[in-house]
Amino acid sequence: MKKNYVSMMGCGLLLIAMTACGNKAAQSGYPELDQWAQHVNDVKVRTIGYPCNMNIELERFYQWYTANELEKIMLNNVGDPFSESDGFSTNSCKFEREVIEWFGALYGFDKSEVWGIVTNSGTDGNSNGMYFGTNYLKNKTGKLPVFYVSDEAHYSNARLADVMHLELRLIKSDRMGRMIPEELEKNLDTKRPALVVYAFGSTFRGAIDNIDSLNAVFARHPEVEVYRHVDGALFAGYLPFTQYRELIDKNKHNYQSMAISGHKFFGMDEPAGVLITSKDVYAAQSQFKIAYLNEDMKMISCSRSATDALKFWWLIKNVGEERWCQDATLMLENTQYLKAKLDEIGWPAWVNEYSNTVFFRRPSDEMVKKYSLANNYDEQFGGAISHIVVMQHVTKELIDQFVRDIQQ
Repeated sequence: MKKNYVSMMGCGLLLIAMTACGNKAAQSGYPELDQWAQHVNDVKVRTIGYPCNMNIELERFYQWYTANELEKIMLNNVGDPFSESDGFSTNSCKFEREVIEWFGALYGFDKSEVWGIVTNSGTDGNSNGMYFGTNYLKNKTGKLPVFYVSDEAHYSNARLADVMHLELRLIKSDRMGRMIPEELEKNLDTKRPALVVYAFGSTFRGAIDNIDSLNAVFARHPEVEVYRHVDGALFAGYLPFTQYRELIDKNKHNYQSMAISGHKFFGMDEPAGVLITSKDVYAAQSQFKIAYLNEDMKMISCSRSATDALKFWWLIKNVGEERWCQDATLMLENTQYLKAKLDEIGWPAWVNEYSNTVFFRRPSDEMVKKYSLANNYDEQFGGAISHIVVMQHVTKELIDQFVRDIQQ
């Protein structure tokens, strides 16, 4: 260990020598930076309007990381992580592959067939999934697909359609935010292939598109070549650890790729995600050989975070399936607890099946700011509404405090 690092045994952390034990925060020498650090530490526990897990368990990862001076090395996962060719030497592709294989098994992909990458975010995963789907269909049929997605799905899907110059057809959702199969069929162009994104779940109401009902639409139109991508975001993160795991099983619901977020359920400390697909889909992409990289470069980004791949691997090993099962169960229990508490005080609130998102009549601006609530406007639910996403750090005690504040 280098001299500018010390083992802070009383704190249980390995920090730069200027850091002190106890409650005293480290001083950077820049007051505005220290004030910001204090602010985010103060508000993190009450940040309940957005889908982020604030119970992050990466302290020992950073101890190991700095003890090995990895902060002094430019790590970069460039190229295909499943390639056997040599690439950029300071990569963590071995660990990235193991992460993909672990997640692939979680969703029903066979180890011998799975392919994927660690992404910069859920949107980055959707971007690659849609790009792969577009090329898959174009190379198979000679036609650009029409893109179908629910009007309640994350806004980035429509943005990505614009970036890729795809014809976008926003499909109407029902009152609770699920894509309506009859609306999909009514808008289906049977003369062109279909690229469809299924939402798990919708951004504000926390709805899950019914894959079986939507797949039945395409089954009635076998003349339409289809590529199905799942925007798994938060829900496909926790559902495999619940009694509802079959909802997201590839073998039961027939989809070709999925993107999930790492900074939501899994406790990454910055935006990250995973794209899961098959080697067949990857092989069906247009070739893009780059001589100075390792074989074909078919994904969008050249460089990917080697550190995010290491963090994912660390969390799989150190938090793991048993704990995530406990977390997912408690999240859904606390979701029902929040709904019941709002019902008790007569505050209008709604929640979808399988969901950890409760949306309700919007409280005061003071409450919105204090709890970092996400807001929307929907005439179907009386106008101004907010929601809480019940993540690991949203305890019954915090819910009780929130409800008391609403009453006051």
